[in-house]
Amino acid sequence: MGERGRLRLRSDEDSALAPSAEELLRRVAAGDEAAFEGLYDLVAGPVLGLATRVLRDRAQAEEVAQEVLVEVWRKAARYVPERGSALSWVLTVAHRRAVDRVRAHQAGLEREERAGRMDVRRPFDEVTESTLAGLDRRRVRQCLAELTDLQRESIVLAYYNGYTYPEVAEVLKVAPGTVKTRIRDGLIRLRDCLGVDR
Repeated sequence: MGERGRLRLRSDEDSALAPSAEELLRRVAAGDEAAFEGLYDLVAGPVLGLATRVLRDRAQAEEVAQEVLVEVWRKAARYVPERGSALSWVLTVAHRRAVDRVRAHQAGLEREERAGRMDVRRPFDEVTESTLAGLDRRRVRQCLAELTDLQRESIVLAYYNGYTYPEVAEVLKVAPGTVKTRIRDGLIRLRDCLGVDR
């Protein structure tokens, strides 16, 4: 028999002597670390392949595969041989874990989308706004009443009616410089009356 034939025989003998996945899993349940290494070698590839197919992301698949193998180490005693092969049990654990990861990722995306759709601004309170505007107008009217007639007339024509200084001067029959002085002095008194900071 040639060298190739002897190698094949040795390989067949090794596999015949190697414990089955079921036997390894039984030993792992008893805390046998060496058995876990053997089981790891048998199932790590299929677990990673299944996780990659479900997740379609190599990095996440590797994380899930690692989690699955830790779970197999911790929960090996839950394996019931009558329900199926050890590899089927491990792949079922892997499939559940991968699907959970997909669902968690999807739920996270949906939460972000809902949060993005929420209006973080406070709703506009029309009643409050109109009440405050009314109070502001009343205070301004009260403060305008405290000005001299010439200051009040100049400010009303310039700021409420939109007249320019020369137009105000023409309406009131005074010099433009006088209008500027009246408006400046009137605005200072308004600011003080309204309590506006400088």
